[in-house]
Amino acid sequence: MSGTSKGQRTEAAFLQAARTTFAEVGYFNAKISDIAAAAGRSAGSFYNYYENKEQLLEALLEEFTDEVLKGSLLAQTGDPEQDIRGAVRTYWNSYRKYLPELIGVFQMSMRDDAYTARWRRIRGAGIREVITTLHNAERAGHNPGLPERQLASAIVSMLEGFCWVWLAAGGDEDVETPDDDSAVDILSAIWYRTVYGNGATH
Repeated sequence: MSGTSKGQRTEAAFLQAARTTFAEVGYFNAKISDIAAAAGRSAGSFYNYYENKEQLLEALLEEFTDEVLKGSLLAQTGDPEQDIRGAVRTYWNSYRKYLPELIGVFQMSMRDDAYTARWRRIRGAGIREVITTLHNAERAGHNPGLPERQLASAIVSMLEGFCWVWLAAGGDEDVETPDDDSAVDILSAIWYRTVYGNGATH
């Protein structure tokens, strides 16, 4: 981010404008001129901060990852069940907030190897966070008896897939749409019971 106050305000304006524009017209259809207009800046000034639209998307994805990790940390209480619930609620809320960006990176990942790598980095941050919770469970005497990294990948995939279906893809046929609390309850219960609920210990 630019070191001057004015530069920081301008860059923040571009980021917010990009979020608004992506939400309104989609990542693929958004033009730099649209983003600049929404930011109240000239299209030329955009290039003082970003080389292209892709770099702007990457900055927003970094914000998403930071928000999820920091929110999960702030939600920790020392109670494993509540800690998992806090992490799930943070992910659900952040996924919805950054939905246009996440749709953009998912779509781009199907046609651009660089975006496939970005998508994997986002997942990797989540996997590392889940592994931390698995280590905490092990220290408390709980062992689900499953390969650690594959289990963490499965939990992240569950969160990602459920959020995608209900927040991006319109839900499943003949399935009632969950409200926020129900979604968090379901995802938290699956995660918690998988790790703590079977009574497995060392």
